[in-house]
Amino acid sequence: MAKPTGFMEYRREAPARRPAAQRVRDWIEVYEDFPAQRLRDQAARCMDCGIPFCHQGCPLGNIIPDWNDLVYRGLWRDAIDRLHATNNFPEFTGRLCPAPCEAACVLGINNDPVTIKQVELTIVEHAWSEGWIAPEPPAAKTGKAVAVVGSGPAGLACAQQLARAGHSVTVFERADRIGGLLRYGIPDFKMEKRFLDRRLAQMEAEGVVFRTSVNVGKDIDAREMLSQFDAVCLTGGATLPRDLDVPGRELKGVHFAMEYLPQQNQRVAGDDVPDQIDAAGKRVIILGGGDTGADCLGTALRQGAREVLQYELLPKPPSSRPEDQPWPAYPMIYRVSAAHEEGGERDYSILTKRLSGENGVLKQLHGVRLEWVNENGRPVMKEIPGSEFTVEVDLLLLAMGFLGPERAGLIEQLGVELSDRGNVVADENKMTSVPGVFTAGDMTRGQSLIVWAIAEGRAAARSIDQFLMGETALPLQ
Repeated sequence: MAKPTGFMEYRREAPARRPAAQRVRDWIEVYEDFPAQRLRDQAARCMDCGIPFCHQGCPLGNIIPDWNDLVYRGLWRDAIDRLHATNNFPEFTGRLCPAPCEAACVLGINNDPVTIKQVELTIVEHAWSEGWIAPEPPAAKTGKAVAVVGSGPAGLACAQQLARAGHSVTVFERADRIGGLLRYGIPDFKMEKRFLDRRLAQMEAEGVVFRTSVNVGKDIDAREMLSQFDAVCLTGGATLPRDLDVPGRELKGVHFAMEYLPQQNQRVAGDDVPDQIDAAGKRVIILGGGDTGADCLGTALRQGAREVLQYELLPKPPSSRPEDQPWPAYPMIYRVSAAHEEGGERDYSILTKRLSGENGVLKQLHGVRLEWVNENGRPVMKEIPGSEFTVEVDLLLLAMGFLGPERAGLIEQLGVELSDRGNVVADENKMTSVPGVFTAGDMTRGQSLIVWAIAEGRAAARSIDQFLMGETALPLQ
């Protein structure tokens, strides 16, 4: 594919990030523009590898070598068609996906992998600039109506596929704007919301109806919805946060990440946010070392935090691929995000024991360092004697992951079966235990990646179309 000798002629190159001291003063995306010619050279690195394991690495099944070849040859219109064949929203994944496809790239066995993610993003942005991306309304309507509950990437992908198949689709969202975590979870410095709004306008032109500020299960009885629609798809995500069960949790100054992050997104959007959780001038501690924790870090720095510490329960990951995570698996290694470049300190193997304060206000975190040992093939944490410590803190943000969907309201009213982990159970066709009710994304998978959400939304749409019409022309992926 592309240039047969490209991987020997060109080294991996990615867009530069704007200087950290500059970008912490605004909410604009952190990356600088990447010239088209240099992007063409990056696409030329795609090898004629015989078996493209990048397909296996991508939950969407993106046909990556094909669009790398098309970009190398300057066939941008064909490239966006090939990209859209498997991915409704490459501008979202091109910005937010951790790129498991690159971890599976054959070139990555003994070299730097192809910059697949950047090629993807450049294709779709070039297509938007050329006016090639337009609404695709159906040629005819089926007369069937589908409700999609939740407007994150899974819900949006499902809705767009079903609308293009000719069904009348209504998306219900309990927040005041459409987008789910794309709108009120991802900071603007990772994805400016104009890119989301652009795609939503396309979907509206295709016939999708968006209803905001509607909490299904509270504002609308979920059982009544079943009588109003021919099928329902649940895509509400895994929004139940893991809490910190220690003495002092009730102190003022302790907040979930998803209480904190949406407020700043609202502020950037121009909303008035009374009593906003603000890190300005404060000593901030973030519990959790994942992407959500990094989002909190970047946000706190931009708000003017005096100091930010990020604590992780697990040990520090290795700097290179560990032996038990061989290629083409996505390796759990030490990574430095844009937010980590900007400031703050990270520390690992730390357990919070209790919190203390004065007059009901958080003042201190009391922790202990951990040693992780292997017992019968399982990692077990043990507190290190004498390693107890106390640290001053003004704002504590809990970014320790999610435990599945919220049970109250929607799920309880529908009576769908839940797994042992609290996720909505679905069969191979994405249908729940209630006939006509389907599910996709984090609500059924648990906390996962944006590419999985879009893939599941597309799969659910195909199954719903088959359920309603007895046949479907929607793709498997």
